[in-house]
Amino acid sequence: MKQLKRLTQNRRYFYVSLLILIIGAATGGFYFASNQLALSPQVMPYIGTAFCGSTVEEAKLMIDRVKTYTNLFVLDTGSSSISWNKTAVYEICDYATTCGLSVIVNVGTYNQSSWFWNASSYNARVQKLNATNQELVGRWGDKFLGIYYNDEPGGIQLDWDWDSWFANSTRILNSTRFPEMVDLKTIYQNMLEANSTGVTSQDYSLETKYFVQDNLQNDPGLKPLNAVGIRTFTSDYALYWFDYLGGYDVMWTQLGWNASVTEQIDLVKGAARMQNKEWGAIVTWTFDQAPYLDSGNQIYGQMLTAYEAGAKYIVIFNYPILQGNDYGVMNSDHFMALQRLWNDIKSQHDTQPIPDLSAPNAVLVLPHDYGWGMRRPDDVIWGFWGPDNKTLTIAEITGTLLNQYGTQLDIIYDDPAYPLSQVNYQKVYYWNSTTQLG
Repeated sequence: MKQLKRLTQNRRYFYVSLLILIIGAATGGFYFASNQLALSPQVMPYIGTAFCGSTVEEAKLMIDRVKTYTNLFVLDTGSSSISWNKTAVYEICDYATTCGLSVIVNVGTYNQSSWFWNASSYNARVQKLNATNQELVGRWGDKFLGIYYNDEPGGIQLDWDWDSWFANSTRILNSTRFPEMVDLKTIYQNMLEANSTGVTSQDYSLETKYFVQDNLQNDPGLKPLNAVGIRTFTSDYALYWFDYLGGYDVMWTQLGWNASVTEQIDLVKGAARMQNKEWGAIVTWTFDQAPYLDSGNQIYGQMLTAYEAGAKYIVIFNYPILQGNDYGVMNSDHFMALQRLWNDIKSQHDTQPIPDLSAPNAVLVLPHDYGWGMRRPDDVIWGFWGPDNKTLTIAEITGTLLNQYGTQLDIIYDDPAYPLSQVNYQKVYYWNSTTQLG
């Protein structure tokens, strides 16, 4: 997770999620409105670790440590030396699949020099990826789940220093070589006009187009991956709805960074349900220095909450490798939490089933194209704009509904391409109405 390694060191640990954190502990204690919790055992999700080491030997050591209580190994090397070494990638994944684990491979972002891409034109990339996909499926069968591509596209969009970028990018903004610059230039001009007049447009369709179409759908790596039909994964901490619109097949919400676990799950879960996609959770840093990860008990609670809500993938981000710890950042408590989750899910046929909270119950519908970060009251909209006259209303109703429904709430966006009628929600709430439908 190249971007996560860079950004987690200087980002969001002081954020308080608007009024939402008044709900208290994010991993339990909610009043579930239906009071009719399904207790039938769910399908075993993919459970595993994201390996971020730098050698084949480290990877095999990690696989041996977890192979009896996981079924997924994420070769999460991003742009490290391993991802540039086809032989190393194949040796690690050969070993993982031989041990019974499914694999997801992170090869960073598009780079023409990489063995994975190694093609300059779009048509050549499609042809190359099609051949590579056939080779990987032939080698690992259905244990090859797909490619982890890029990282945190929505979060980067929100937290990028756009003011500085615009100030230093006049030349490229005026270039006709890059079509996306036309949209960015218009957005910048709108920002300048708003600063001058004090009047801000609340139509965010152009910002949505820039992010979804210009930035994701036309990404030089994501576009050919989708054309070939290789399942694409990434993780994020905001804007999941728009990540899916941009072409990702599977989104993992990042848990652990002192935000509301419930809110993050409800956002990614709602987006996945409405757009017929898959979702999961990856436990990331709570601290920006050692020990980085939260306690084993806290992590277990976060993973269990994700499982109860229907996550298909549950992963621990194992970075960096700490001095004196050959396994990375995970210690014995973290391994025990992972094993405990595995055992609890496996044994629920013989004991008390874990509650299944994944069925559609209540839904909150946010405005169309409203790319607000939802982490704090003054959070940005699309990274370009501050809060508008909808923000406080949305914050208040979100906090109220999270407190009432917990992870039995979906948070989605008004979009005619995805009508509410396609999902049988029991309760429907719109951001600007206190009236409950359904």
